[in-house]
Amino acid sequence: MAKIKKGDTVIVIAGRDKGKTGRVLEVLTDSDRVIVEGVQRVTKHVKVGQTQRGTRTGGIESVEAPIHVSNVQFYDAEAKRGKRIGARTEQVERDGRTRTVRVRVTRGHGDTAKDI
Repeated sequence: MAKIKKGDTVIVIAGRDKGKTGRVLEVLTDSDRVIVEGVQRVTKHVKVGQTQRGTRTGGIESVEAPIHVSNVQFYDAEAKRGKRIGARTEQVERDGRTRTVRVRVTRGHGDTAKDI
């Protein structure tokens, strides 16, 4: 089970954007990287072209670049700080059947685990 998933709010703990928070837009599992909204912005030069309607495209754009997953941490909005993520198995009853499911929980300094 992945610790960081698409849609999670994370805080950057290392690098030039240390301390910034943002939402995960994409997880690149093959290279262990994530793309975070508003973090690791780079300038990209795009070739000038035209659309079907005749408007010009291209120029200099600012886009988010991937950041290594070890440099981000799940952000807990209530505690206003980063938290570690773990997994816990629970027995859930659905349609008269009992199933074992894994649930992501936050770990803390003596805190009880909170479902996320």
